[in-house]
Parts: sequence; structure tokens; C-alpha cells
Amino acid sequence: MTKSMPNDFPSDVVAPPVDDELASALATLGLSFSVDAAQRAEHGRDWWPLSIPLTERGEVRAWPGAVVRARSSHDVAATLALARKLQRSVTVQGGRSSVVGGATAAEGGLALDLTAMHRVLAIDEVAGTVRVEAGCRGPELEAALSSRGLTIGHFPQSFDLASVGGWLACRGAGQYSNRYGKIEDIVRGLRVILADGSDVELGAHGPRQALGPDLVQLFVGSEGTLGVITEATLVARRRPPYERRAAYAFASFTEGLEACRRILQRDAHPAVLRLYDAIESRRSFDDERCVVIVLDEGESLFVDATMAIVEAECQSATSLDEGLVARWLEHRNDVGALAPLWQGGLVVDTIEVAGPWSTLAALSDAVLSSLRALPEMLVASVHQSHAYLDGACLYFTFAGRPAGDVENFYRGAWDAASRVVVAQGAALSHHHGVGRNRARFMRDALGTAHPMLVALKQMLDPQNLLNPGVLGVGGDPW
Repeated sequence: MTKSMPNDFPSDVVAPPVDDELASALATLGLSFSVDAAQRAEHGRDWWPLSIPLTERGEVRAWPGAVVRARSSHDVAATLALARKLQRSVTVQGGRSSVVGGATAAEGGLALDLTAMHRVLAIDEVAGTVRVEAGCRGPELEAALSSRGLTIGHFPQSFDLASVGGWLACRGAGQYSNRYGKIEDIVRGLRVILADGSDVELGAHGPRQALGPDLVQLFVGSEGTLGVITEATLVARRRPPYERRAAYAFASFTEGLEACRRILQRDAHPAVLRLYDAIESRRSFDDERCVVIVLDEGESLFVDATMAIVEAECQSATSLDEGLVARWLEHRNDVGALAPLWQGGLVVDTIEVAGPWSTLAALSDAVLSSLRALPEMLVASVHQSHAYLDGACLYFTFAGRPAGDVENFYRGAWDAASRVVVAQGAALSHHHGVGRNRARFMRDALGTAHPMLVALKQMLDPQNLLNPGVLGVGGDPW
């Protein structure tokens, strides 16, 4: 990613009038803030693809009243105190790389930008942990750790843009997560400012603790609805000294899934194990079959053992040039074509879900069928991106060319896929989170557990100030 947003607003975008009461109160508190039209427009959106056509027309789905740039946890607490006093919503923002509308501010509310809070506070080289502010972005953090021979190993597609707080808020996954874990496996402690202004420190006492329920995990995945994460303690690893790569082609996606399952269940965890259906293999690798790419890194003994298991379980496949892995590495974070596709009349997006190996092939077929059955849908495809002992993440891509209402077509595609996922008892999201786009499905997705989430929201944020509507709590979903 070379820019913060997929496309730019027209230069003549017109904002609603400035709220003088809000601006005066922010100035009195000494907070850094902006009520500039361009800044408010920018912070009224994130990477949700639906923002692309709106931006092209100079429209903002919801105009924040002001953008506050917090420089400390104290600034965050002061902003929340003002929000309570004036009854204004607060949307916490980092790199705004959410693709489901989770970082889009609410109308008239405060966009709380944490990117000025980007310090690496402490590195414990013996324990292999790092304490960092929530606004720190991936490249900054990795640069600080690299000088000590360490890495977090968390490399999402949004690596250049996303912040540590965003990783945590959405339960993010890096592309090497088979080896390093998702962010919920990496986090050890948090500092959180609650809606009532309480400054709470959670965890960070050791690698594990038995002190009741894990309160750290209460906020990991809360998407800014339960509190504001301002600092995190993460576990780091020694930088890998050794790497190996491989690629294979299977006759069918189901056969490839079975091979991936066997690899994981033999306790081999290559950092990258990605399987593409024939459509995506043709697009990305110029191969008509279902391509698997494999990369592992670490100590040579473990990597060689892992790759030996991979080779054994891929005996029925055709071995391919490992240069395909380099091709994937070169293009893995390239999303530059997204805005031009939308601007050309195509509606394109991705839907990532997760399910158990026992039903994964059927889930894939059912979701693809539901998408392909929609009028004006051009193509729907799938790949498996993150794998575990008991299941994996399926990552669907769809593209259509609606003649009429773009938003209606887009909603219909998400409705079709999400209904299948919920009906089959799979996970509605693996790592992108819920945001606003999936909020309408949360009651069905959580089932009997949904009232617990509602109760937590009411207990921690009784005024529904924090990101209302996201996760389907505290406000109306999109």
C-alpha cells in the first residue's frame, strides 16, 4: 500500500457547518484536533470498498464533528470525558485499514486518531516481549525490533497501513500466522481506557496466568466498542535464520484441502500454506489447476522437518517451480487495482470466514454457489489462507457488474454468503472483523451468546459512546 486510502475526495467537497460548541470544548482541553472539511471527510471513511464510489462523488457516509489526535492515554481519557459530557460518539482510529466499515466515524461524533501514539516503549530481549503504543504501525515496530534481532511475525496485507491497536481490535491475522499465530496468540497485556475514563492495565504478568477469565481477550476483537486500547505488550521471536519454499498443483480444491489438513494434523505448521482454486490459480499463477504455495522459516531442523511432511502429503500433486512463492510475495499486498475496478463499474470485495476441516469443502461449495446464483454476478472464487489443527480460513472473492443500485447488489452478495456461513455453523469472520458490514448478522452468528455481548456493552459503555453500531451493539447496524 502506498497511500492511506484507495482514492481521493474531489477538492471541492463540502462539509456540514463546524460545531462551535464542540470545537470550543476541544480547544479548552488543549487537545490537538481538526474541524477542517478535508480531514473530517478522510476520517469519515476507511478501506470499506463501499467508500470508493461515495468518495468518487464527494459524499461522506457520516461526517464526524471533529478529528482528535491523541498524543497520550491522558488525551484519550480527556476525549472520552468530553464525549460523556456532550453525548458524542467516539470512533477509535489507527490506520483505518478496516475493510468492513469498522473505523468509519459516526455522524457528528469524534474521530479519535491514535496514530500520534506510536512509540515503542520497552523491549525485553530476554523474555522476548515488546510494549508499544497502539498507534504504532507495522513497519515502525518491526524496524525497532529488527535492530535487536527480533520480530513479531505479524504481516497482514495492510502491514504498511494498519496499527497495533487495529490488529488487536479486529483479532487480525498476519500472512505468516500458521507459524507465529494470530494477534490474540501474540498479545500478553493491554492498557485500556474505558468509557468512564478508567485507566486499566490488563495481563503482562507472564506467558500465562490463572487469575479468572482472561480480561485481555475481552478487548481483543472488541473493535473499539468496549474501551480504547492505548498500549499493548506483545511477544516477539528471534528473527528466522533459514527459509524454504515449495509449490504444488492439485487436480481439485477439495484434494488440496485434504492435503493441507493432513499437513497440519501431522503437527507441521509452515508459516505460509495457501491453497487457491482454479480461478484464482489461473489469475495469480497462470495455472489451470489448484495451486498450493508453501513457505516456512525458522531453525533449519524444524523447517526441514516441516517441509518433509509437506512433500510427503503432496505426493499426489504435481510439483511446481518454487518461484511461484516469490511471485506471491511480490504481489501479496498489492491492492492498487481495487479503486479502478469499482470506478469501472465492477463491484469487488472479499469475504473471509473460518470452519472445521470436516465441513470446509461443503462450506466452500455452498458459499460459491450462493454468490454465483446472484443476477449480475460475474465471478466468485476461493482460497484457503490460514490453517489450524481443526480447520482453516476460507477467503472468497466476488465481482459483479450491477446495472442498477451498487449498494443493493453489494449487500445482496454479503447477505447470500453470510447466511450460508451462519446456517452451517461456521465463523462469520476469521480476521477482518465485524465492523458495520457484518453487524446485522451478529445476533444469528452468536446465537444464545449474543445477550452476553449486549450486557458487556451496557456495563462498560452504558451511554453507547464507543463506536455505536459496530459489532451490532450500541446502535443501529448498517
